Amino acid sequence: MDFSLTEEQDLLRGGLTKFLSTRYDLEKSRAAAKSGAGWQPDIWRGFAEELGILGASLPEDAGGIGGGPVETMVIAEALGHALAIEPFIDTVVVAGGLLHRAGGARAKAVLDAIIDGSAIVALAAAEASSGDHWRDVSTTAEQDGHEWVLRGEKVVVAAAPLATHLLVTARTSGDRDVSEGISLFLLDVSTTPEGMHSHAYRTIDDRRAADITFDGLRLAGDALLGEPGQAWTSIQQARDEGATAVCAEAVGAMRKVLADTVEYCKQRHQFGVPIGSFQALQHRLVDMHMELEQAVAATYLAVLHAHADPATRSRAVSAAKATIGRAARFIGQNAVQLHGGMGMTEELAIGHYFKRLTALQYEFGSTDHHVSRYAELTKP
Repeated sequence: MDFSLTEEQDLLRGGLTKFLSTRYDLEKSRAAAKSGAGWQPDIWRGFAEELGILGASLPEDAGGIGGGPVETMVIAEALGHALAIEPFIDTVVVAGGLLHRAGGARAKAVLDAIIDGSAIVALAAAEASSGDHWRDVSTTAEQDGHEWVLRGEKVVVAAAPLATHLLVTARTSGDRDVSEGISLFLLDVSTTPEGMHSHAYRTIDDRRAADITFDGLRLAGDALLGEPGQAWTSIQQARDEGATAVCAEAVGAMRKVLADTVEYCKQRHQFGVPIGSFQALQHRLVDMHMELEQAVAATYLAVLHAHADPATRSRAVSAAKATIGRAARFIGQNAVQLHGGMGMTEELAIGHYFKRLTALQYEFGSTDHHVSRYAELTKP
């Protein structure tokens, strides 16, 4: 099977890689993450105005340039290699897909704003009691005349502190932990609305997230996207798309980690010779390379099945996410060990990559969750 990129996809990768190598400084991005706004708005504007990548993977009828899963993979891998903290996957891949499938004037307006770089959208789906199971929704939305009243709590909402809009899952009918009755609502949070309380924080990998409480938040009737109680199919697809993009991001990060570790082993001397000349360490590096290659192959599998039927798509995504989880853990831990104690310092890039690879194992479903889902989907 031919896995080579088209000329256009190769140009996309080359242009983004050049932009990141010349404009994306790791030290500056860490400073923004730790003490600044949590991201770099000028970089985001560059993504939109100079590169056009915020619409690269969206169809033309949504205002994009007609790309797809491969373009998403190319972009996410490059961002992972640079350890970018900007919320591309949360806003463009996950929220963009949900808004496009929902349709309607309001969704289209926000989608246009995503593409031109003026909107950041975060999905609030996880709850304290649901864990990896987004279908377990206890947040409720009750209709009151022409309005909806939202009550409940969402946890670890990635990119929420940066967001201009939120997409919130809420139950409009049915019992907990059933797919029927889950609806999706679009909220403008450029100014905090009455009835919504947010606790923002920095995560272990220097991203921003928030726990959000809705206490009788009143929403206009057009805040509901799509038909009431029919959002689960689209949400499940968005989660698979997000998981696939995260796999590609992890591949980019692991490529960088492995390359830096190989280079370090060539430069670090012990007993008068480079430590890379020791056979035991060479075996360790080969094992890291093999884990990376398996992760790449699994990611390709998920990308190639992005438009398959839901069961086939989900099976490929879970296989990829489980493989990525194992590889990220193995490569990250061994990179730190081969660098010695300095591998976990703030001054060395490897420590920052290790923290991101650790967090990636849990985004859009943990490794254990995807192993269990794969087993369930492959039952005879």
